[in-house]
Amino acid sequence: STPLLQAARKRNSLDLLELSEAELEEQFVRGDGPGGQATNKTNNCVVLKHVPSGIVVKCHQTRSVEKNRKIAREILQEKVDLFYKGEDSDVFKEKKASEKQKQEKKRRAKENLERKKLFKEMQQLDEE
Repeated sequence: STPLLQAARKRNSLDLLELSEAELEEQFVRGDGPGGQATNKTNNCVVLKHVPSGIVVKCHQTRSVEKNRKIAREILQEKVDLFYKGEDSDVFKEKKASEKQKQEKKRRAKENLERKKLFKEMQQLDEE
């Protein structure tokens, strides 16, 4: 089920499992990465754990603790939904649909490139 959890963080998901605050453990830690003193001195990174499933989410996307708390809850909700519903989850279905669109777009781009090559070859033959 680990690859399924990587599909989380897609928007537009409507039918997600609800999380109760009693099932969550929340910590505030120092973030990592670029940012220098602003990052190293403040505890604005949120670590959220869903106790029943053991899923942990770490969010340090903004400098605001409140925004990070909200984002962490959204990500955790999607991951928990994936954990319990698996391939029946809306998040998983959206991920599959977007992958399919991406593959279709690549295929069309490849076809267009082939057409352009053929067109250039035809032009060169006409010129000779």
